[in-house]
Order: sequence, then structure tokens, then C-alpha cells
Amino acid sequence: MSPDPLAGLRPVHTPPPPGWWPPAPGWWLLAGALLLAATGTVWWWRRRTRLRRVALRELDALAARRPPLPELAEALNRLLKRYALACYPRHQVAALTGQRWLAFLDAHGGHGRFRHGPGRALLALAYGAAAPSPQPLSPERGRGALAPARPPRRPT
Repeated sequence: MSPDPLAGLRPVHTPPPPGWWPPAPGWWLLAGALLLAATGTVWWWRRRTRLRRVALRELDALAARRPPLPELAEALNRLLKRYALACYPRHQVAALTGQRWLAFLDAHGGHGRFRHGPGRALLALAYGAAAPSPQPLSPERGRGALAPARPPRRPT
């Protein structure tokens, strides 16, 4: 009789566990999708806050210039109007003047500082009157109207 052929076999070798690198194709796709989503979110956020950043930069330039009060009031009013026209529908903002303009500013980020605070000086100083508020008008106060305001989406 012949010797047992199975006795000459070696034991089965198990393969080594799979390494963590390189990742499977699904992980590459997930990483690419996450990178694309992060890039898109940053792009969207920068685009959404671009108007505010430009207006705040212009406000800083105005503060560095330190113009006299009537000129400051006119420049602040012009800057706020341009910002509002860029952020809100034209028919809603363009015709606003006087108390209605101050009410709009209060409703969209002014928190009562225009009709009942130092913002009233925008109207008074524009026509050469004395400022109605004991608090001086300054570009820093205008920053308060621009910084918290979150403009709505423009209709497309």
C-alpha cells in the first residue's frame, strides 16, 4: 500500500489581514465628496458675506478719514442705502426716506438705534441741524447696523 498522501501536506496558511493603506475606492469617493462639500460651503459663505465685508471695509476707511459730522452723516447714510439696495429688493428700499428709512434700518439690524438712538442724527445732520442725540455719531455706530444684519436671498 502507498503511504497516506494527505500526511505530506503542510497546514493551510491564512492570508495576512488587509492593510489600512491604500483605502478602498469607496473611501476615496467619500473623501472627494467631503472635500467638494467643504469647498462649496466656504465658497457659498464667502459669496454670501461679500457685501457685508465690502461695506465694513468702506466704513473702516471712513473712520480713518474722520470727516466732520455733516459729511460723516451723509457718507454713513449713503453707505447704508447702497448696502440696503444691494441686499434687498429695489422696490422695498429705493423710495425710503426720513422716518421710514430709519424704521427700515431698525427692522433690519439696527435694533432701535436709528429711530430712538444716535441714528436719528443721520436725518438731522443731513439738513444742517444739530444732532438730536447726546451720543455722538460715529462710524463705529454704523458698524452696528451692518454687522448683525443678515441680508435675505435676492430674488432670481
